[in-house]
Amino acid sequence: MTPTPVHDHITDALKAPALVRLSPGIVLIRFETLKVYAALGAVRHLLRTGVIHKGQTLVDSSSGIYALALAMACHRHGLRCHIVASTTVDDTIRAQLEILGVTVDQMPPSDDLRLDQNRRVARVRELLARDPGLHWMRQYHDPVHHLGYAELADLVRRALPEQELTVVGSVGTGASSGGLTRSLRGHDPGVRLVGVQPFGSVTFGSERFTDPDAIIAGIGSAIPFDNVHHELYDRVHWLDFQHAMAATIGLMRDHAVFAGLSTGAAHLAARWEANRDPGRTHLVIGADTGHRYAARVFARHREALDPARLAPVEITSLDDLAPPWAAMEWARRAVVPAQERRKDPVP
Repeated sequence: MTPTPVHDHITDALKAPALVRLSPGIVLIRFETLKVYAALGAVRHLLRTGVIHKGQTLVDSSSGIYALALAMACHRHGLRCHIVASTTVDDTIRAQLEILGVTVDQMPPSDDLRLDQNRRVARVRELLARDPGLHWMRQYHDPVHHLGYAELADLVRRALPEQELTVVGSVGTGASSGGLTRSLRGHDPGVRLVGVQPFGSVTFGSERFTDPDAIIAGIGSAIPFDNVHHELYDRVHWLDFQHAMAATIGLMRDHAVFAGLSTGAAHLAARWEANRDPGRTHLVIGADTGHRYAARVFARHREALDPARLAPVEITSLDDLAPPWAAMEWARRAVVPAQERRKDPVP
């Protein structure tokens, strides 16, 4: 019997996922906070290569779980941390950041995510101009955030050996789904990747739509991110808030899994994909727990749609994209039309 490990730091315990088989063709890989892999991998690489040094202050922008992951990585490695926080960062996360010694700049309330992101950019640049000794982590753009997921890929390969694998997860910054899939394809080029997007995100061309209830942060983006590599994705699903909420509550009701909105959305997409391709194992990325969605999602459980009655419209062109749920073969194409337009500077 393998003894239970005693960890030297909480980050080692937090990054350890639970793998849960939800159905014959679907396995959930559930985390308390997935981005510990990105933050630890990035910080360790930057220290090892001499880009940063102990005692230095790392600064970045975040909508929530990356901020906490970076704060814990800094705590572990003797670094200081400054977070320019989205308006979506709640009091629970902010309190944890402050206790960990993080300096927090939080943006004022706004329903416009693009405005929120641009404000964060301006604040980061102001901080850098004032103190050139700060190191800007650039979680949305620096490929160093992909590195930590190689360790996760090794774990997945050991847990699910000799299986035809499809990874299903929210696109977000691109680092988790992209980093995990690239590492898995180093051993098996046939690993497929299905990305999940909200309507209103520029990342896969749905920015012409608005979804007033959508909690877009962490799933999509109002501004292009360099860490999203479109050529990694085989298929894309776009879901509105009502569908994502139904799936998240359904995951709790059917499997007792209390997880975030992106996990529910990914599970809904995975169920559809598993029915289309039952010979493969679909690995659903469960990036975080449901705590920060308690009021806006779980408290509304009585109004949730029945996930079993929902289905996407299969499209062949972004011209046909429309809410509430659409799916499309992306076929590892390198660029989305929205990416050809001018990029805004984003941290």
